[in-house]
Amino acid sequence: MRLANKVALVTGGGSGFGEGIAKRFAVEGAKVAVVDLREEAAGRVAEEIAVAGNTAIAIGADVADRAQSQAMIDRTVQAFGRLDVLVNNAGISHKNQPLLKVTEEELDRVYNVNVKAIYLAAYAAVPLFRSQGGGVIINTSSTAGLRPRPGLCWYNASKGAVNMLTKSMAVELASDRIRVNALCPVAGETPLLETFLGKADSEEARAPFLASIPLGRLSTPEDLANAALYLASDEASMITGVLLEIDGGRCV
Repeated sequence: MRLANKVALVTGGGSGFGEGIAKRFAVEGAKVAVVDLREEAAGRVAEEIAVAGNTAIAIGADVADRAQSQAMIDRTVQAFGRLDVLVNNAGISHKNQPLLKVTEEELDRVYNVNVKAIYLAAYAAVPLFRSQGGGVIINTSSTAGLRPRPGLCWYNASKGAVNMLTKSMAVELASDRIRVNALCPVAGETPLLETFLGKADSEEARAPFLASIPLGRLSTPEDLANAALYLASDEASMITGVLLEIDGGRCV
């Protein structure tokens, strides 16, 4: 198993990409802390992992809150004795709409969850990784930070920040043997899809998105889980600072 004896924490693990990553990591031997703002959703995923014969705990936390971010790291270490892989997957968007219709409150929440949360998690996890001799950080970004779509202006910019954070952290933390990479999926089969579409999900609403993806389909939690597994594993020991496009050719 590719993550045997590893401990991983996955934020936004109660659904979508995070759920897919948490379950795949567990199958590959990792002990997983499933973190979600909705503790019941995290509990469901952790229970399904346990039923499958693997190991997980559920943690309810707002990743944009300093105390709760520290607590999710502390609880993971208390449960499993260490932390090897931190997946900053939690993310939100404003509705697809003209940029001046996005409220300041919406903007603040997008940046708090998508960007500030990475800062807070670093404060909690980096000292631990240093004491252990290394670790892995994986940030879930988006093709929106590489090839932005109209109507998602402030979300696009937040993911651009995630991309630069990933590269900056990778360079600065390399001497500590801490690898930092990002996943850049195209729009996917997740609860955020209707937010990106700006309307109810339908074949008609999806058509413009699908038309921009050469492989002709949206990304799936399984697609993200496969990529995250590689970056988390020792097979990627020479990979850091990479923005891995999981986009069916969208950014070509």
